[in-house]
Amino acid sequence: MNDGGTQPGLHVGDMAPDFSLPNQFGEPISLSGLRGAPVAIVFYPFAFSGICTGELCELRDNFAEFAEAGVRLLAISVDTKYTLRAYAEAEDYNFDLLADFWPHGAVASAYGAFDPVRGMAGRSTLIITAEGVIADMFATPTGQARPLERYRRALERL
Repeated sequence: MNDGGTQPGLHVGDMAPDFSLPNQFGEPISLSGLRGAPVAIVFYPFAFSGICTGELCELRDNFAEFAEAGVRLLAISVDTKYTLRAYAEAEDYNFDLLADFWPHGAVASAYGAFDPVRGMAGRSTLIITAEGVIADMFATPTGQARPLERYRRALERL
């Protein structure tokens, strides 16, 4: 996935693959269960890592922009739900952190965001319409944070 929104298998205008993953409290969250409202899916490598924490804290601090647009924010990593609960509590995240732990990275793989060599999700973001269609998608290389301005541009596409 790249900033141009092209990636093998998924493109802007495609239906987003459905999934169900536990959040940090063990509650199942499915994409199809969220139909009727737009969703931002934010794949990130690992909880408690430096760049990931910086990115998610920036989203936390600007959460009102997502809420005002009616967008449900879902952050997905390959960590366990137990790790994600500790991470959410430590950083005061007020959005769902989803565990793509087992099968390891299956959802990230379905979205073309899984790095099988490193065993982690890459920094990929998809904005999904209320009808389940991919409205925008972007990513940054390993070691590079996604800029908040790029999220703002993506929200404008809804």
